[in-house]
Amino acid sequence: MKLDLTTVKKNPLFNRQEVEFKVEQAVTPTRSAVRIDLAVALRVELNQVYVREIKTLSGTHTSVGSAHIYDDPEQALKVEPKYIIERNAKAAPPAPEPEPEPEAEAAPEAEEAPKAEPAEAPAEEPAEE
Repeated sequence: MKLDLTTVKKNPLFNRQEVEFKVEQAVTPTRSAVRIDLAVALRVELNQVYVREIKTLSGTHTSVGSAHIYDDPEQALKVEPKYIIERNAKAAPPAPEPEPEPEAEAAPEAEEAPKAEPAEAPAEEPAEE
């Protein structure tokens, strides 16, 4: 996905930047993908970015849209309409699940290996008296 910022306007009344962008991709990009790319491009946190709209231009692989980037995430909750906040909350990427510790997985394998060795070992002959 190629993201180009077409205009960036500072709005001091609402403590935000109003951004218009253009995305070139074969399909309409998801709201979460655009939020992440905007946050990276503008070097801000993800909770400061609110995508307002994304429109795909007819017959092209180009989408245009607008977003608001707030200086303070609390200001966004006061100013943005509730439906925009909900749409962007749904578009947030899922939190990564903590990975299990590799030591816990390696311990059962180590226990299984000795159990298999005695079955494969040749039986000893009884000692003569």
